[in-house]
Amino acid sequence: MSRNLVVIGGGLAGSEAAWQASQRGIKVKLYEMRPRKMTEAHTTAYLGELVCSNSLRSNDPQSAPGILKNELTLAGSLIMQAAHASAVPAGSALAVDRHLFAEFISERLSAHQHIEIIREEVMTLPDTPAVMATGPLTSPSMAEELSRLTGSDHLYFYDAIAPIIDAASIDSEKVYQMSRYGKGGDDYLNCPLDRREYEHFYDAMLHAEKVEPRGFEEKKVFEGCMPIEVMAARGSDTMRFGPMKPVGLPDPRTGREPYAVVQLRSENREMTAYNLVGFQTRLKWSEQKRVFSLIPGLERAEFLKFGSIHRNTFLNSPALLNRDLSLKQRPSLLLAGQMTGVEGYMESTAMGLIAGINAALKLKGMDTPPVPPAAAHGALIRYITESDSRYFQPSNINFGLFPVFASLEKMRDKKMKKAKIAERALVAWRSYLSEVTDK
Repeated sequence: MSRNLVVIGGGLAGSEAAWQASQRGIKVKLYEMRPRKMTEAHTTAYLGELVCSNSLRSNDPQSAPGILKNELTLAGSLIMQAAHASAVPAGSALAVDRHLFAEFISERLSAHQHIEIIREEVMTLPDTPAVMATGPLTSPSMAEELSRLTGSDHLYFYDAIAPIIDAASIDSEKVYQMSRYGKGGDDYLNCPLDRREYEHFYDAMLHAEKVEPRGFEEKKVFEGCMPIEVMAARGSDTMRFGPMKPVGLPDPRTGREPYAVVQLRSENREMTAYNLVGFQTRLKWSEQKRVFSLIPGLERAEFLKFGSIHRNTFLNSPALLNRDLSLKQRPSLLLAGQMTGVEGYMESTAMGLIAGINAALKLKGMDTPPVPPAAAHGALIRYITESDSRYFQPSNINFGLFPVFASLEKMRDKKMKKAKIAERALVAWRSYLSEVTDK
């Protein structure tokens, strides 16, 4: 039996799938169309380039994202190796220097003896074993091919990117360093607003001009990455209970919590650039400059990158995917990454990891053991394959996806309950890894 695998897409999921399969002795042809053909969000030819935030979410081992990260690390994830090698201060979260992160991934994959990287756009799906991980920015030709194969119109939503500003242009006299509740040191810059400043900012946000979708595109926004102007439109206090929440961030100059706070997180190790945390937006660039300059400390901010918006493609996976992530219409084709209906960097990586492992097992003529739902990986797979296809929407990893155990149903101590879920997840995950390792 041939032990050759085609992986389409060099993002996080495709890179992880190629790595996992090649580590199991499979020869991989990894196709990435960049730089020959760029997407509307990518700016480099690096594999694993991050196009949105540089944060990989919480590092707390008893949080749902933390559980997923621990599982990925135990499985020898290339993406987690890159994250640890390029980490920047971010309190209790794991954030990376995006250049070093993508550079690490590209170098490791390029140097692997079983991986051949081909810089071409794949126009048709191969009949040979393959992993499709073209991501939320799938090219129109590949999207049409997938739609033709599935016989179903795939869905899409809009994902917004937060602006990035030059650190040297921040007024240090008006901001202060602190992580929420003091967790993780002083990794964030905080811009405090009093009530008058907040109301002025809110009013400007409501009346700012936005980039509207083209006529054929439906307005549709993923709740977990809500544009700041959409949040503002939902009520005067919505932003204050969201990314501008001042709780746990007392201003050391007054000893009191401000009325609202805008947090800035470092984009790189040199701390020369910061992004506005939670401020993904579809405001026009001129409006971003005008409105965000109303934030104390950012009056003279120089924008290195304005926020933007792009279409993200994903499948109605409960109707289309098997539990091993293979397509029901073509079992030799596995899907991975955000296009399966997971949302987030680590979630995409996780689906790439499972797709890579399962592709390798299939090529060796072996069974693909199901991933236990008690593990974070299994909880995600259960969600994307067993949800009601009529109402399916993308999801991050969260505790609501984990199965409810009878012994935990009546447990009132939330911290202890989460600890138990984390413990069970790692036990289940280690059991799964023992089944798929060295096979």
